[in-house]
Amino acid sequence: MNKHDKYIKRCIELAKNGFGTTYPNPMVGSVIVYEDKIIGEGWHKKAGEPHAEVNAIRSVKDKSLLKKATIYVSLEPCSHFGKTPPCCDLIIANEIPNVVVGTVDPNEKVAGNGIKKLIAAGANVTVGFLEKECNELNKRFFTFHQKKRPYIILKWAESLDGFLAPEKDTNQQRKPVWITNTYSRQLVHKWRSEEQAILVGTQTVIDDNPKLNVRDWSGNNPVRVVLDQNNRISKESFIFDDSVKTIVFTKSEISFSAENTTFEVIDFNQNIIPQILAILHQNQIQSIIIEGGLQTLQSFIDQNIWDEARIFTGKSTFENGTKAPILQKKNALKTIIQNDELINVRNHD
Repeated sequence: MNKHDKYIKRCIELAKNGFGTTYPNPMVGSVIVYEDKIIGEGWHKKAGEPHAEVNAIRSVKDKSLLKKATIYVSLEPCSHFGKTPPCCDLIIANEIPNVVVGTVDPNEKVAGNGIKKLIAAGANVTVGFLEKECNELNKRFFTFHQKKRPYIILKWAESLDGFLAPEKDTNQQRKPVWITNTYSRQLVHKWRSEEQAILVGTQTVIDDNPKLNVRDWSGNNPVRVVLDQNNRISKESFIFDDSVKTIVFTKSEISFSAENTTFEVIDFNQNIIPQILAILHQNQIQSIIIEGGLQTLQSFIDQNIWDEARIFTGKSTFENGTKAPILQKKNALKTIIQNDELINVRNHD
């Protein structure tokens, strides 16, 4: 590993401290090096708060060393005014002569302009170190800006014989049938805290009455996204409790109002997935977990509009019921969680 890779690797490690708290901004880490020694480091902690470069510069005790130092950043320094001033301006003002950048920012407000601005000011800028790792770090941010949609994670649990749920008993109470163990369910809640939204279809809400929040983990609740073409979901359902921001996709205007719930009218006679993703993009949602049910999951799979699939297999068998989605599980990464098997599949379309 060369010197630049070593320090960009440290930038990535620092950036990960902001996982789940920087939206809509990317995770960024920065280190400042003088004579092959780190004299300052920082990361972006939360949207609206100082960026990584600002925190790194502030952490340097002897500011006179900045004029002879190199600043490393996992993502191109910003060049525009947002909630905070441009980081380029701060680097230029502190006369840091060398700037090493992991990867270029895909946001059209930056997209190379930060690098140009630094070069125009006389800085020695080099770009493209651990680029693949830097892009992976911000896969949600990159997908949002490059594909104009959220990063899509498919998630489901299936029985050992390949069912999402047993055959429904009409007298059964509205609640989920658990396939996985407590630890797997806690992991799912951790995932929810890390993503911006979670989506389910009508039947899932009717059958299970899910809360779709973070209960078994500490963190933010994702925005709840629900498909309800014909307004079939009971107004007493948890998704209408106003506790979490909720977006409902329907084919007609809704007659009741809810403070924390918005209704989006789409054309269900057309392909609904591009319509949904366009509205989520407008709402600045960078990532979403698709949790069900079968029809919803299979639609995303069949149209090849997904980035990652996380599939649990429990030890129970149902013999009949709702079949699990069909997905080719190539190059899957397998993990065992007590008695459950979890596989992670990436879609390299």
